Amino acid sequence: MQRLYDFLRRHPTGVDSFWAVMLAGLALLWVVEASMGREVRLVAVVLCAVLCAATALRRRAPEKMLLVVTAVGLLQLVADVEINPADFAMLVVIYTCAANGARWASWLGLVGGLCAPTLAALRWPPPEAQTQWQSVVSVAFMTIPFALAWVLGDSIRTRRAYYAQLEERAARLEREREAQAKVAVAGERARIARELHDVVAHNVSVMVVQADGAAYVLDAAPEQAKQALETISGTGRQALAEMRRLLGVLRTGEGSEGGEYVPQPGVEQLTDLIEQVRGAGLPVDFKVAGEPRPLDSGVELTAYRIVQEALTNTRKHGGEHVGATVRLSYADTELDLLIEDDGRGAGRELYEAGGADGLGHGLIGMRERVGMVGGRLDAGPRSGGGFRVSAVLPLKPSR
Repeated sequence: MQRLYDFLRRHPTGVDSFWAVMLAGLALLWVVEASMGREVRLVAVVLCAVLCAATALRRRAPEKMLLVVTAVGLLQLVADVEINPADFAMLVVIYTCAANGARWASWLGLVGGLCAPTLAALRWPPPEAQTQWQSVVSVAFMTIPFALAWVLGDSIRTRRAYYAQLEERAARLEREREAQAKVAVAGERARIARELHDVVAHNVSVMVVQADGAAYVLDAAPEQAKQALETISGTGRQALAEMRRLLGVLRTGEGSEGGEYVPQPGVEQLTDLIEQVRGAGLPVDFKVAGEPRPLDSGVELTAYRIVQEALTNTRKHGGEHVGATVRLSYADTELDLLIEDDGRGAGRELYEAGGADGLGHGLIGMRERVGMVGGRLDAGPRSGGGFRVSAVLPLKPSR
Protein backbone atom coordinates (compact mmCIF):
# COMPACT_ATOMS: atom_id res chain seq x y z
CA MET A 1 0.00 0.00 0.00
CA GLN A 2 2.82 2.39 0.81
CA ARG A 3 4.35 1.83 -2.61
CA LEU A 4 1.02 2.51 -4.28
CA TYR A 5 0.57 5.66 -2.22
CA ASP A 6 4.08 6.87 -3.13
CA PHE A 7 3.41 6.13 -6.81
CA LEU A 8 0.19 8.14 -6.77
CA ARG A 9 1.96 11.07 -5.07
CA ARG A 10 4.67 11.04 -7.75
CA HIS A 11 2.08 11.13 -10.57
CA PRO A 12 -0.65 13.61 -9.55
CA THR A 13 -1.59 14.47 -13.13
CA GLY A 14 -2.15 10.81 -13.93
CA VAL A 15 -4.46 10.45 -10.96
CA ASP A 16 -6.39 13.56 -11.95
CA SER A 17 -6.61 12.30 -15.54
CA PHE A 18 -8.16 9.05 -14.31
CA TRP A 19 -10.88 10.91 -12.42
CA ALA A 20 -11.38 13.19 -15.43
CA VAL A 21 -12.06 10.15 -17.60
CA MET A 22 -14.57 8.84 -15.06
CA LEU A 23 -16.27 12.23 -14.98
CA ALA A 24 -16.32 12.33 -18.77
CA GLY A 25 -18.11 8.97 -18.84
CA LEU A 26 -20.83 10.24 -16.50
CA ALA A 27 -21.16 13.45 -18.51
CA LEU A 28 -21.48 11.43 -21.74
CA LEU A 29 -24.33 9.38 -20.29
CA TRP A 30 -26.09 12.59 -19.31
CA VAL A 31 -25.63 14.08 -22.77
CA VAL A 32 -27.10 10.94 -24.39
CA GLU A 33 -30.12 10.71 -22.08
CA ALA A 34 -30.92 14.43 -21.65
CA SER A 35 -33.59 15.97 -23.82
CA MET A 36 -32.20 19.00 -25.65
CA GLY A 37 -31.79 20.35 -29.12
CA ARG A 38 -28.96 19.32 -31.43
CA GLU A 39 -27.10 22.61 -31.18
CA VAL A 40 -27.41 22.67 -27.40
CA ARG A 41 -26.23 19.05 -27.28
CA LEU A 42 -23.09 19.90 -29.26
CA VAL A 43 -22.36 22.86 -26.97
CA ALA A 44 -22.94 20.61 -23.94
CA VAL A 45 -20.44 18.06 -25.27
CA VAL A 46 -17.79 20.76 -25.76
CA LEU A 47 -18.38 22.30 -22.35
CA CYS A 48 -18.29 18.90 -20.61
CA ALA A 49 -15.01 18.06 -22.38
CA VAL A 50 -13.49 21.36 -21.25
CA LEU A 51 -14.59 20.75 -17.63
CA CYS A 52 -13.07 17.24 -17.69
CA ALA A 53 -9.81 18.65 -19.09
CA ALA A 54 -9.78 21.26 -16.32
CA THR A 55 -10.12 18.44 -13.79
CA ALA A 56 -7.09 16.68 -15.26
CA LEU A 57 -4.93 19.85 -15.25
CA ARG A 58 -6.16 21.39 -11.98
CA ARG A 59 -2.91 20.84 -10.05
CA ARG A 60 -0.62 21.98 -12.85
CA ALA A 61 -2.31 25.37 -13.32
CA PRO A 62 -5.02 25.91 -10.69
CA GLU A 63 -5.51 29.64 -11.40
CA LYS A 64 -5.92 29.11 -15.15
CA MET A 65 -8.30 26.19 -14.65
CA LEU A 66 -10.40 28.34 -12.32
CA LEU A 67 -10.76 30.96 -15.06
CA VAL A 68 -11.65 28.19 -17.52
CA VAL A 69 -14.42 26.67 -15.37
CA THR A 70 -15.74 30.18 -14.61
CA ALA A 71 -16.01 30.86 -18.33
CA VAL A 72 -17.67 27.47 -18.88
CA GLY A 73 -20.22 28.22 -16.16
CA LEU A 74 -21.12 31.52 -17.79
CA LEU A 75 -21.43 29.81 -21.19
CA GLN A 76 -23.76 27.26 -19.63
CA LEU A 77 -26.04 30.06 -18.53
CA VAL A 78 -25.97 31.71 -21.95
CA ALA A 79 -26.34 28.49 -23.99
CA ASP A 80 -29.01 27.04 -21.68
CA VAL A 81 -26.95 23.93 -20.83
CA GLU A 82 -28.47 22.72 -17.60
CA ILE A 83 -26.59 21.47 -14.54
CA ASN A 84 -24.84 18.17 -15.34
CA PRO A 85 -22.31 15.73 -13.79
CA ALA A 86 -19.39 17.55 -15.45
CA ASP A 87 -20.11 20.57 -13.24
CA PHE A 88 -18.55 18.60 -10.39
CA ALA A 89 -15.25 19.87 -11.87
CA MET A 90 -16.13 23.31 -10.47
CA LEU A 91 -16.06 21.94 -6.92
CA VAL A 92 -12.75 20.22 -7.55
CA VAL A 93 -11.12 23.33 -9.05
CA ILE A 94 -12.40 25.54 -6.21
CA TYR A 95 -10.90 23.12 -3.68
CA THR A 96 -7.59 23.06 -5.58
CA CYS A 97 -7.34 26.86 -5.72
CA ALA A 98 -8.13 27.14 -2.01
CA ALA A 99 -5.43 24.57 -1.18
CA ASN A 100 -2.67 25.37 -3.68
CA GLY A 101 -3.54 28.42 -5.75
CA ALA A 102 -2.88 32.09 -5.29
CA ARG A 103 -4.93 33.95 -2.73
CA TRP A 104 -6.83 35.93 -5.36
CA ALA A 105 -7.81 32.68 -7.08
CA SER A 106 -8.92 31.20 -3.76
CA TRP A 107 -11.20 34.14 -3.02
CA LEU A 108 -12.49 34.25 -6.59
CA GLY A 109 -13.37 30.55 -6.37
CA LEU A 110 -15.23 31.12 -3.10
CA VAL A 111 -17.26 34.02 -4.49
CA GLY A 112 -18.02 32.17 -7.73
CA GLY A 113 -19.04 29.01 -5.89
CA LEU A 114 -21.38 30.89 -3.56
CA CYS A 115 -22.99 32.72 -6.50
CA ALA A 116 -23.31 29.71 -8.84
CA PRO A 117 -26.42 28.09 -7.23
CA THR A 118 -28.26 31.41 -7.14
CA LEU A 119 -27.47 32.14 -10.80
CA ALA A 120 -28.57 28.62 -11.74
CA ALA A 121 -31.84 29.05 -9.86
CA LEU A 122 -32.52 32.32 -11.67
CA ARG A 123 -31.64 30.82 -15.06
CA TRP A 124 -33.67 27.63 -14.56
CA PRO A 125 -36.53 28.49 -12.23
CA PRO A 126 -37.96 25.71 -10.04
CA PRO A 127 -41.36 24.17 -10.81
CA GLU A 128 -44.40 26.29 -10.03
CA ALA A 129 -45.50 23.77 -7.41
CA GLN A 130 -42.41 24.64 -5.33
CA THR A 131 -42.93 27.49 -2.90
CA GLN A 132 -40.55 30.42 -2.60
CA TRP A 133 -39.33 29.18 0.77
CA GLN A 134 -38.56 25.76 -0.70
CA SER A 135 -36.63 27.44 -3.49
CA VAL A 136 -34.50 29.36 -1.00
CA VAL A 137 -33.77 26.18 0.97
CA SER A 138 -32.87 24.35 -2.25
CA VAL A 139 -30.44 27.11 -3.26
CA ALA A 140 -28.90 27.07 0.23
CA PHE A 141 -28.34 23.31 0.05
CA MET A 142 -26.77 23.69 -3.40
CA THR A 143 -24.42 26.36 -1.99
CA ILE A 144 -23.15 24.17 0.88
CA PRO A 145 -20.96 21.86 -1.31
CA PHE A 146 -19.14 24.86 -2.81
CA ALA A 147 -18.52 26.35 0.65
CA LEU A 148 -17.32 23.02 2.03
CA ALA A 149 -14.95 22.54 -0.91
CA TRP A 150 -13.38 25.93 -0.28
CA VAL A 151 -13.17 25.42 3.52
CA LEU A 152 -11.52 22.02 3.08
CA GLY A 153 -8.96 23.39 0.64
CA ASP A 154 -8.20 26.44 2.78
CA SER A 155 -7.75 24.27 5.90
CA ILE A 156 -5.25 22.12 4.01
CA ARG A 157 -3.39 25.28 2.94
CA THR A 158 -3.31 26.46 6.57
CA ARG A 159 -2.06 23.10 7.78
CA ARG A 160 0.70 23.02 5.17
CA ALA A 161 1.77 26.53 6.15
CA TYR A 162 1.80 25.49 9.81
CA TYR A 163 3.93 22.42 9.07
CA ALA A 164 6.26 24.50 6.92
CA GLN A 165 6.63 26.97 9.76
CA LEU A 166 7.39 24.13 12.18
CA GLU A 167 10.00 22.73 9.81
CA GLU A 168 11.57 26.16 9.34
CA ARG A 169 11.63 26.70 13.10
CA ALA A 170 13.16 23.27 13.66
CA ALA A 171 15.81 23.99 11.02
CA ARG A 172 16.52 27.39 12.62
CA LEU A 173 16.82 25.83 16.06
CA GLU A 174 19.15 23.20 14.64
CA ARG A 175 21.32 25.91 13.08
CA GLU A 176 21.34 27.84 16.36
CA ARG A 177 22.21 24.67 18.27
CA GLU A 178 25.09 23.98 15.90
CA ALA A 179 26.29 27.59 16.25
CA GLN A 180 26.11 27.35 20.03
CA ALA A 181 28.01 24.07 19.92
CA LYS A 182 30.71 25.69 17.79
CA VAL A 183 30.93 28.61 20.21
CA ALA A 184 31.19 26.20 23.13
CA VAL A 185 33.91 24.22 21.36
CA ALA A 186 35.81 27.41 20.56
CA GLY A 187 35.49 28.53 24.17
CA GLU A 188 36.73 25.18 25.43
CA ARG A 189 39.66 25.29 23.03
CA ALA A 190 40.52 28.79 24.21
CA ARG A 191 40.30 27.65 27.84
CA ILE A 192 42.57 24.67 27.20
CA ALA A 193 44.97 26.89 25.24
CA ARG A 194 45.17 29.30 28.18
CA GLU A 195 45.76 26.44 30.60
CA LEU A 196 48.48 24.95 28.42
CA HIS A 197 50.10 28.34 28.01
CA ASP A 198 50.20 28.89 31.76
CA VAL A 199 51.49 25.39 32.48
CA VAL A 200 54.14 25.34 29.77
CA ALA A 201 55.28 28.96 30.17
CA HIS A 202 55.72 28.70 33.93
CA ASN A 203 57.23 25.26 34.27
CA VAL A 204 59.48 25.45 31.24
CA SER A 205 60.71 28.84 32.41
CA VAL A 206 61.64 27.33 35.79
CA MET A 207 63.37 24.41 34.09
CA VAL A 208 65.37 26.71 31.80
CA VAL A 209 66.53 28.88 34.72
CA GLN A 210 67.52 25.84 36.76
CA ALA A 211 69.28 24.23 33.78
CA ASP A 212 71.30 27.39 33.15
CA GLY A 213 72.22 27.59 36.82
CA ALA A 214 73.21 23.92 36.95
CA ALA A 215 75.43 24.32 33.89
CA TYR A 216 77.06 27.39 35.47
CA VAL A 217 77.91 25.75 38.82
CA LEU A 218 78.36 22.17 37.61
CA ASP A 219 82.13 22.15 38.12
CA ALA A 220 82.40 24.61 41.01
CA ALA A 221 79.45 23.45 43.16
CA PRO A 222 78.21 19.96 42.25
CA GLU A 223 75.72 19.90 45.14
CA GLN A 224 73.98 23.03 43.87
CA ALA A 225 73.93 21.57 40.39
CA LYS A 226 72.39 18.38 41.77
CA GLN A 227 69.74 20.39 43.61
CA ALA A 228 68.95 22.31 40.41
CA LEU A 229 68.56 19.05 38.50
CA GLU A 230 66.19 17.74 41.15
CA THR A 231 64.15 20.92 40.80
CA ILE A 232 64.06 20.45 37.04
CA SER A 233 62.88 16.85 37.52
CA GLY A 234 60.11 17.83 39.95
CA THR A 235 58.98 20.70 37.79
CA GLY A 236 58.85 18.47 34.73
CA ARG A 237 56.75 15.88 36.54
CA GLN A 238 54.37 18.59 37.73
CA ALA A 239 54.05 19.96 34.19
CA LEU A 240 53.35 16.48 32.82
CA ALA A 241 50.67 15.87 35.45
CA GLU A 242 48.90 19.13 34.61
CA MET A 243 49.17 18.56 30.88
CA ARG A 244 47.80 15.03 31.31
CA ARG A 245 44.81 16.47 33.13
CA LEU A 246 44.20 19.09 30.43
CA LEU A 247 44.59 16.71 27.51
CA GLY A 248 42.50 14.09 29.26
CA VAL A 249 39.33 16.13 28.71
CA LEU A 250 39.88 15.83 24.96
CA ARG A 251 39.78 12.05 25.01
CA THR A 252 36.59 10.07 24.61
CA GLY A 253 35.83 6.84 26.38
CA GLU A 254 38.34 7.48 29.15
CA GLY A 255 36.72 8.27 32.45
CA SER A 256 38.25 8.47 35.85
CA GLU A 257 39.10 4.75 35.96
CA GLY A 258 42.78 5.30 35.39
CA GLY A 259 43.08 7.87 38.17
CA GLU A 260 45.23 10.05 35.94
CA TYR A 261 43.44 13.33 36.57
CA VAL A 262 44.57 15.77 39.24
CA PRO A 263 42.52 18.55 40.84
CA GLN A 264 42.62 22.08 39.50
CA PRO A 265 45.18 24.26 41.30
CA GLY A 266 43.75 26.91 43.60
CA VAL A 267 44.67 29.47 46.25
CA GLU A 268 45.96 26.80 48.62
CA GLN A 269 48.56 25.77 46.05
CA LEU A 270 49.98 29.31 45.84
CA THR A 271 52.39 28.53 48.68
CA ASP A 272 53.88 25.64 46.69
CA LEU A 273 54.04 27.85 43.62
CA ILE A 274 55.87 30.60 45.53
CA GLU A 275 58.36 28.07 46.95
CA GLN A 276 58.98 26.71 43.47
CA VAL A 277 59.62 30.21 42.13
CA ARG A 278 61.94 30.98 45.02
CA GLY A 279 63.79 27.76 44.31
CA ALA A 280 64.26 28.95 40.75
CA GLY A 281 66.13 32.02 42.03
CA LEU A 282 63.41 34.67 42.18
CA PRO A 283 62.90 36.22 45.65
CA VAL A 284 59.17 36.55 46.34
CA ASP A 285 57.53 38.19 49.35
CA PHE A 286 54.14 36.50 49.80
CA LYS A 287 51.48 37.72 52.26
CA VAL A 288 47.81 36.94 52.82
CA ALA A 289 45.46 39.50 54.41
CA GLY A 290 41.95 38.91 55.66
CA GLU A 291 40.22 35.70 56.66
CA PRO A 292 40.61 32.92 54.07
CA ARG A 293 37.35 31.28 53.01
CA PRO A 294 36.22 28.70 50.44
CA LEU A 295 36.08 30.06 46.89
CA ASP A 296 34.49 28.96 43.69
CA SER A 297 36.76 26.64 41.70
CA GLY A 298 36.79 29.07 38.75
CA VAL A 299 37.87 31.96 40.96
CA GLU A 300 40.56 29.84 42.63
CA LEU A 301 41.97 28.69 39.30
CA THR A 302 41.92 32.26 37.96
CA ALA A 303 43.79 33.58 41.00
CA TYR A 304 46.39 30.82 40.76
CA ARG A 305 46.97 31.34 37.02
CA ILE A 306 47.27 35.11 37.37
CA VAL A 307 49.97 34.78 40.04
CA GLN A 308 51.70 32.07 38.02
CA GLU A 309 51.68 34.10 34.81
CA ALA A 310 52.76 37.32 36.56
CA LEU A 311 55.75 35.62 38.21
CA THR A 312 56.66 33.91 34.95
CA ASN A 313 56.69 37.29 33.21
CA THR A 314 58.83 38.68 36.04
CA ARG A 315 61.46 36.00 35.44
CA LYS A 316 61.36 36.56 31.69
CA HIS A 317 61.35 40.36 31.64
CA GLY A 318 62.43 41.52 35.09
CA GLY A 319 66.15 41.50 34.44
CA GLU A 320 68.89 40.54 36.91
CA HIS A 321 68.48 40.74 40.69
CA VAL A 322 64.75 41.29 40.35
CA GLY A 323 62.43 40.71 43.31
CA ALA A 324 58.65 40.30 43.46
CA THR A 325 55.84 40.72 45.97
CA VAL A 326 52.52 38.88 46.01
CA ARG A 327 49.60 40.16 48.09
CA LEU A 328 46.39 38.19 48.52
CA SER A 329 43.58 40.07 50.34
CA TYR A 330 40.16 38.73 51.28
CA ALA A 331 37.45 41.41 51.40
CA ASP A 332 33.75 40.98 52.11
CA THR A 333 32.75 40.20 48.53
CA GLU A 334 36.03 40.33 46.59
CA LEU A 335 39.46 38.80 46.42
CA ASP A 336 42.25 41.30 45.69
CA LEU A 337 45.46 40.19 44.00
CA LEU A 338 48.55 42.37 43.67
CA ILE A 339 51.76 41.15 42.03
CA GLU A 340 54.63 43.61 41.63
CA ASP A 341 58.30 43.39 40.72
CA ASP A 342 61.11 45.91 41.01
CA GLY A 343 62.85 45.05 37.75
CA ARG A 344 62.70 46.90 34.47
CA GLY A 345 59.40 45.18 33.60
CA ALA A 346 57.80 44.74 30.21
CA GLY A 347 57.51 47.75 27.98
CA ARG A 348 54.24 49.65 27.97
CA GLU A 349 53.92 49.16 24.22
CA LEU A 350 53.56 45.41 24.77
CA TYR A 351 50.62 45.97 27.08
CA GLU A 352 48.98 48.52 24.83
CA ALA A 353 49.40 46.25 21.79
CA GLY A 354 47.15 43.65 23.36
CA GLY A 355 49.30 41.90 25.90
CA ALA A 356 51.53 39.80 23.69
CA ASP A 357 54.96 39.41 25.15
CA GLY A 358 56.58 38.47 21.88
CA LEU A 359 56.29 34.73 22.45
CA GLY A 360 52.84 34.22 23.97
CA HIS A 361 49.68 35.97 25.06
CA GLY A 362 50.06 36.13 28.82
CA LEU A 363 48.27 39.41 29.54
CA ILE A 364 45.54 38.58 27.05
CA GLY A 365 44.99 35.30 28.88
CA MET A 366 44.85 37.15 32.21
CA ARG A 367 42.18 39.54 30.95
CA GLU A 368 40.13 36.70 29.50
CA ARG A 369 40.30 34.71 32.73
CA VAL A 370 39.32 37.69 34.86
CA GLY A 371 36.49 38.60 32.49
CA MET A 372 35.07 35.08 32.61
CA VAL A 373 34.52 35.30 36.38
CA GLY A 374 33.30 38.92 36.29
CA GLY A 375 36.41 40.57 37.78
CA ARG A 376 38.67 43.49 36.89
CA LEU A 377 42.33 43.54 35.84
CA ASP A 378 44.85 46.36 35.75
CA ALA A 379 48.34 45.63 34.46
CA GLY A 380 51.19 47.82 33.30
CA PRO A 381 54.65 49.20 34.11
CA ARG A 382 55.16 50.90 37.46
CA SER A 383 56.16 54.52 37.65
CA GLY A 384 59.32 53.70 39.61
CA GLY A 385 60.33 50.75 37.44
CA GLY A 386 59.15 47.18 37.24
CA PHE A 387 55.71 45.83 36.47
CA ARG A 388 52.43 45.68 38.36
CA VAL A 389 49.46 43.35 38.01
CA SER A 390 46.32 44.06 40.04
CA ALA A 391 43.20 41.90 39.88
CA VAL A 392 39.90 42.07 41.73
CA LEU A 393 37.93 38.84 41.66
CA PRO A 394 34.43 38.29 43.04
CA LEU A 395 34.22 35.59 45.69
CA LYS A 396 31.51 34.02 43.50
CA PRO A 397 31.77 34.35 39.73
CA SER A 398 29.02 36.20 37.90
CA ARG A 399 26.64 34.12 35.83
